[in-house]
Amino acid sequence: MTTSIMLQERITLHFNESLQTLQDTLAGLGETIGFASQKLVTAILNDNKILVCGNGACAANAGQFSAAMLNRLERERPALPAIALTADTAVITSIAADYHFDDIFAKQVKALGQSEDILLVFSSNGNPANILKAVTAAHDKNISVIALTGHDGGMLAPILNTSDIEIRVPSSNDSRIRETHLLISHCLCDLIDHQIFGSL
Repeated sequence: MTTSIMLQERITLHFNESLQTLQDTLAGLGETIGFASQKLVTAILNDNKILVCGNGACAANAGQFSAAMLNRLERERPALPAIALTADTAVITSIAADYHFDDIFAKQVKALGQSEDILLVFSSNGNPANILKAVTAAHDKNISVIALTGHDGGMLAPILNTSDIEIRVPSSNDSRIRETHLLISHCLCDLIDHQIFGSL
């Protein structure tokens, strides 16, 4: 088998796995994604904000969501209130240096979060300590959580309460989970725009 054919087979495998994950997510979680968008819209219309966080590639997804809210996804409309807790390197490194890396999001939630805001977290496996502490800090301030996860939900799933929403991608492959998180993020932004500003 030539190298070119082997490479094409691997490319096809990635695309097929991604398509299957997306189809499984749509079938199992489409309604949950819609419900999550309604929860976000309610917060925005009540003059609350969305705090967003994640680590690594999940931090990139968090930043993309915040950018789409503050700026735009596909339409011209007013800026919407979202804060990426991953964006301020001075804050993050200060907290990590003076306290602990596990506190980088929780301290920001405690300082910036208000009752009825929403914390949106991206975590492929649901296990990072800084995500778990952020969720606990949110609950302490009466802030609901929307968690985009994968695998078995990790340690995050059991600490979510009845007012929270978990959108757990049905996959154990981190790359497929993060790809699907990005599409879900785009869906959430589009649904928010549609519900607040109407159809294009």
